[in-house]
Amino acid sequence: DLSPSSSNFGQQRGKLRLPVDGAVSARFGTPRRGDGGSAGPSWKGVFLRAPVGADVKAVGDGRVVFADWLRGFGNLLVIDHGGGYLSIYGNNESLLRNVGDRVAVGEVVASVGNTGGNEAPGLYFELRFQGRPFDPLTWVAAR
Repeated sequence: DLSPSSSNFGQQRGKLRLPVDGAVSARFGTPRRGDGGSAGPSWKGVFLRAPVGADVKAVGDGRVVFADWLRGFGNLLVIDHGGGYLSIYGNNESLLRNVGDRVAVGEVVASVGNTGGNEAPGLYFELRFQGRPFDPLTWVAAR
């Protein structure tokens, strides 16, 4: 069972910290570049440029529900925060937690890499509610 604080993830809007320090190089809803430079499907999260090996931190308490390589995402970690909320961390060099592990907000769960086919190293970060992605930057505290 998730801890009581994790079921309050929905109350974190405007208070979340980004999982890695880095510049936003792709924003939610903007077109991805497809093969040959054509516009592909839009981004369902954000891409944060960061050096390989940088710490990736959980944005909230929860439990790891996926930790494996996935085509297009590279080494991918998914945390279930309860209440229908998931956070998704892709393009990692290495995953430091396994399926079933409980994690706390701010805990290091992965390290930044370049395993998802992006041109630069960094972290792909997505938030979902009831399976639907939404703009994570609308939930991040002003920095």
